[in-house]
Amino acid sequence: MADHVVPHFQNTSGHDSVAIGAKEFMCIGANPPFDHPHVFLDMGDENEIVCPYCSTLYKFDDTLKATESSPNDCVFTPEAA
Repeated sequence: MADHVVPHFQNTSGHDSVAIGAKEFMCIGANPPFDHPHVFLDMGDENEIVCPYCSTLYKFDDTLKATESSPNDCVFTPEAA
């Protein structure tokens, strides 16, 4: 079993950019049922990345925990299967 869960983020509110505390994460676009395919994004050595589906600009912020975002309404917690 995995020792950690990949954080998920969304941008239902349509923010220009979203600061997050993780460099590897899943973007789901908007909250279900309006989500796009859940895509894994990895910033690598960079500090920002654009989602190829919804064009949300995610910026890494090392003052945030891996499961936090700013604005804080962009964190998505998937339901357990």
